[in-house]
Amino acid sequence: MSDFCESDLEAYLDESLPSEAMASVERALRADRSLVERLAAIQVRRDEGVHSLGEIWRRHRLSCPTRDQLGSFLLGVLPEPQARYIAFHVETVGCRYCQANWDDLRAQQTQAESAAAQARRRKYFQSSAGKLAKQDGG
Repeated sequence: MSDFCESDLEAYLDESLPSEAMASVERALRADRSLVERLAAIQVRRDEGVHSLGEIWRRHRLSCPTRDQLGSFLLGVLPEPQARYIAFHVETVGCRYCQANWDDLRAQQTQAESAAAQARRRKYFQSSAGKLAKQDGG
């Protein structure tokens, strides 16, 4: 029998485990028929509408920060306790849902910074072009 607890298996069904843990459960499922049966029993219980408080908490992601909060964290404008919690949630807990949002927001931030840098370069070039033309012609 495997050493996965019910909450691990429920998180596996919700695809909310870190990637390494998801892979570990999948390997164990291939090797352990009793684990497959446990997972099936959890799914039957869910289909019948029987839910634990922890399962509801995980399924509705009640501990996950909002996308706005993740964005504020990336900008560095959150109060320290909230910033520490978000760092813990994303980096230590490894919430895949929040990591996906985090990565998307960082990509958007990088694109915005790149677009702003290009606009500055264009502005500098346009403001210098007239001076350079006068020097060449004059």
